[in-house]
Amino acid sequence: MSGQVLKDGAIIDPTASQKLPSPEGKPTVTVLDYGSGNVRSAVRALERAGAEVILSAKPEDVLNADGVVVPGVGAFETVMRELKAVDGIRLIGRRIAGGRPVLGICVGLQVLFEAGVEHGTEAEGIGEWPGKVEALPAEVVPHMGWNTVKVPEGSKLFAGVENERFYFVHSYGVQEWNFDVIQPRMAPPLVTWSEHGAPFIAAVENGPLCATQFHPEKSGDAGARLLRNWVEGLRRPAGTAPGSGAASTDAGSGA
Repeated sequence: MSGQVLKDGAIIDPTASQKLPSPEGKPTVTVLDYGSGNVRSAVRALERAGAEVILSAKPEDVLNADGVVVPGVGAFETVMRELKAVDGIRLIGRRIAGGRPVLGICVGLQVLFEAGVEHGTEAEGIGEWPGKVEALPAEVVPHMGWNTVKVPEGSKLFAGVENERFYFVHSYGVQEWNFDVIQPRMAPPLVTWSEHGAPFIAAVENGPLCATQFHPEKSGDAGARLLRNWVEGLRRPAGTAPGSGAASTDAGSGA
């Protein structure tokens, strides 16, 4: 399905030489198409959140969109291998380095850390954040279903849904946060936690880079609001509250 443009459930000619123009005020979002299972629910949820959505792995689509979503299901090592196959790691890195918004979901969050350990085998991650993805020390895994989250003060991603439940499906998670890098003129990362057997990272907001361990596209009204917060932030000047209606002259202004 690489390169297909989805709008209102319809598939438009993937061989078209140009992307369709986004309606005025409607941010463009590329869902990175590297073979990560069924991403149709994520595409539709982002469309409902107000984005013009493209499912693609083409470099121009990944680099030029207002926002990029990195979905992820399955094994950490497999996702890393599939991302490498479409040059996704380099493209994600270029966007982050340029301050261009990226949102990781589920294993799309996990691969942003240094490493993942599954069944005794350690695989290298993208390494945007320190830490390892390890098995949850719970009696019942996978952690499947709705759970509460502990949101830090000042979160823009969770604005309006700080006390809601979100839908998780995973057996592994990052259980420690040790990030002491302070960059000038950039707020320190905001980390949201949940718990299943032990506390684990449920979401991170770090400048242009955000990620959630849960599936917002499967989290009902709360997930829809979270995605809308992120989509609205794609054209919002830094520091502007969600829903303020302010528009940025730079399409790359970060969430």
